[in-house]
Amino acid sequence: MYKSILSFLCVLIFASFAIAQDAPVFKYVGSKKCAGACHKKEKQGEQLKKWQEGPHSKAYINLKAADAEAVNNEACLKCHATAAGVEADLLTKSFKIEDGVQCEACHGAGSKYKPMKIMKDRAKSVEMGLIVWEDEAAIEKMCLTCHDPANKTEGHPEPETPFNFTEMYPTVQHPIPEKK
Repeated sequence: MYKSILSFLCVLIFASFAIAQDAPVFKYVGSKKCAGACHKKEKQGEQLKKWQEGPHSKAYINLKAADAEAVNNEACLKCHATAAGVEADLLTKSFKIEDGVQCEACHGAGSKYKPMKIMKDRAKSVEMGLIVWEDEAAIEKMCLTCHDPANKTEGHPEPETPFNFTEMYPTVQHPIPEKK
């Protein structure tokens, strides 16, 4: 009986280890790689341009300009720079923390889903790490992880106006235009 239990435990441990080894490692590639051949084109909604002109692309620069020491503070960086605090081996050479709050802050590390053949298949993209939000309520909840006044670090300046998701979301929303 003990041999059976021991054998079962060995198989279970080995299977768990094998499954863990097969889990994909998602790495951050950066906004320029996300833009690639698609997310900068008009037919895709010019997402790169929308991001570049918006506040998220400037989040790190604004942090550095406001307080040079804050760029070394993990509490500040978690909201002002995508992938701040992750292990260095999860950042590809193309990733630049200075690019602020990038695509992957909301959509997940893109190394596995960025290839065109994967992006064309939504289910495969999700399997490969793409985060697709269920609805605007889920998006708002994610936004509030940084934009909730209760989450501000000590010394964080008060915004000129309180965060209002209904007003702000259209300024960063970047849908793919409907085909005509």
